[in-house]
Amino acid sequence: MALNNAQYDEIIRQYNAKQIRNQHIVEDRKNEVYAKNARLKEIDDTISSCSVAQAKKLLLGDDAAALDELKKQIASLREEKSVILASLGYPEDYFIPPYDCPDCKDTGYIGNERCHCFKQAAIDLVYTQSNIRSILAEENFDHFSYDYYSDTQTEPVSGLSPLALIRRAREESEHFIDQFGVGDTAQNLFFYGNTGVGKTFLSNCIAKELLDRGFSVIYFTAFQLFDIFAKNVFDKDTDASVAHQNIFDCDLLIIDDLGTEMSNSFTTSQFFLCLNERLLRRKSTIISTNLNMNQLADIYSERTFSRVFSNYTMLKFYGDDIRIKKKLH
Repeated sequence: MALNNAQYDEIIRQYNAKQIRNQHIVEDRKNEVYAKNARLKEIDDTISSCSVAQAKKLLLGDDAAALDELKKQIASLREEKSVILASLGYPEDYFIPPYDCPDCKDTGYIGNERCHCFKQAAIDLVYTQSNIRSILAEENFDHFSYDYYSDTQTEPVSGLSPLALIRRAREESEHFIDQFGVGDTAQNLFFYGNTGVGKTFLSNCIAKELLDRGFSVIYFTAFQLFDIFAKNVFDKDTDASVAHQNIFDCDLLIIDDLGTEMSNSFTTSQFFLCLNERLLRRKSTIISTNLNMNQLADIYSERTFSRVFSNYTMLKFYGDDIRIKKKLH
């Protein structure tokens, strides 16, 4: 994820703040427990001394018997520590920092590689995507309901009811989530149908699940996406250039409301390049639109339509506007 120096420094400051917070939490916990049983402090001090001695012996190449003896001593002390903590009603890991990300221990790096949490922090910073998290707190599978979908209406082309269509869309979405990041082939979804039938809601459900699993997700309306492309090409805007690169690098790109942007030869060509580049990089994309298939082909060319139709799972949404239904209830 491309960042300028100021953005990188800001993220590192956030990680430093987390580490300082964790240190304070652990120190407070230790002081709390040591006050109840002084033996625990003795144990921790001895474990620390033994660990230093063990490291020195390793560096000096001392005999294996001496190292084994130190290991046994440390193991015995840790076992005694666990017993005392349990007797006081504390879990065994009470002195372990409450990391936001256990994978990198809130450092942002695993070895020399940036952690998945760093990549998402970059997205949150660059695109102010953190506001999406408040939306995802409401728009997720826990709040998903079939109650707004009729089983008596019929979609003219497929002959299926809105309820049958949304059941299929959810099933495909859950499969998409389960298979995300598995193998070399990236899956893509194309949600189409009239306004207010749950396309954006289901996209957000998927985003929530993948964010929780550590994948990087970028959400843009079509207008926002093409605005970045225009600024990158015509204005040579530095921030837009960074954003342009990140659009191709993120694990999942969500393009919402395709067709609401001002359509012209530039947006048409940029849309094709975006889809094609992400396909080449094996990166997944979800597109939602109110356009039908004929309108898609007319606006974005047969070449683009062919790319979408051959590389995306096409999912039709149909029914009455759910937002209106909610207001009436």
